[in-house]
Amino acid sequence: MSIYTPDETMLRTLTKEIESIPPRPHNSALLEIANRIRPGCTFRQALDRGGWYRSGGVIATDGTRIADSLEAWAKSELEVCGDMGGLVERHAGSGLLVTRHTGRTHYFVAPYGPAPADFLQLEVEELQEVLDRNLIDTDAAPEDMQELLEPMNPGEIDAQAVGAPRYRFRRLIDVRQALAKVSLADGRDAALPRLLSEWAHSSAAVRGHFCDHWVIGLREHLDRYRNPVLSASLVSRHARALKPFQWNIGLSGVEMSAQLQASDRAAGYASAWYFHLVASTLTPPKIAYAVARDLEAGFSYLPETEAALVKSWVAAPYSV
Repeated sequence: MSIYTPDETMLRTLTKEIESIPPRPHNSALLEIANRIRPGCTFRQALDRGGWYRSGGVIATDGTRIADSLEAWAKSELEVCGDMGGLVERHAGSGLLVTRHTGRTHYFVAPYGPAPADFLQLEVEELQEVLDRNLIDTDAAPEDMQELLEPMNPGEIDAQAVGAPRYRFRRLIDVRQALAKVSLADGRDAALPRLLSEWAHSSAAVRGHFCDHWVIGLREHLDRYRNPVLSASLVSRHARALKPFQWNIGLSGVEMSAQLQASDRAAGYASAWYFHLVASTLTPPKIAYAVARDLEAGFSYLPETEAALVKSWVAAPYSV
């Protein structure tokens, strides 16, 4: 199949459909929508990442919404009041409360070809607005805008729900297309293309698709010339269930082989220990050097494809 580029009309429709349904366990309704995106591509849930939040708005103690955005409201009030002292004086006894949006990001993947980057990735946020803190702490009143927006010692309150959970469409990407843009943005860094090439020629590729085990984390930032730059990282779908190697200086031979096999079994695919060397911190570099010494000593517990990966990495170490 060719690279998939959704048009603006399709994205607007997708966004509307996703944001019109309430979150449900296992995201079944969300998957139904996802599986209409492209005929022949079946999406499956890959990963949930939670524990993050965004700034919310301002509400009164009776629940009346004053503003959706704390920052926009604060800038407007500052213009009216003249300075932060005037703003504090005006609202110190108002009992106004600040909210935050707690969030989880759901990742869905759908392979469309055999190459590691041949898959679509849909990202949908699940948000819920909750009470966060008192707007003004009279015992430690803010002296500037930054202290008002992000106080060092906020007067936190119980995180009671302000609204029902909701979905928010984040993005839909063709990973092959996205990674081509990453390569163009920074031609000096060949780490990720190298890893994908190694995957395609490894034992791991024989038993499943790359997106069975990894999702792509994309981030856009501005370079020193204020131009947008796209960067990518890899996120393991199994990281939470895996444990770092318990390294010791004498690990080699049969014991080393057992450690590598245990790592692969826990991750569910061959060569997992190697890809966690390159793309995460679960496998320490010392393991690769120890395995290379074993290979030089005549041990043959690795298949040829995996032994070649280790030798290549030791000759030119890299990470993603």
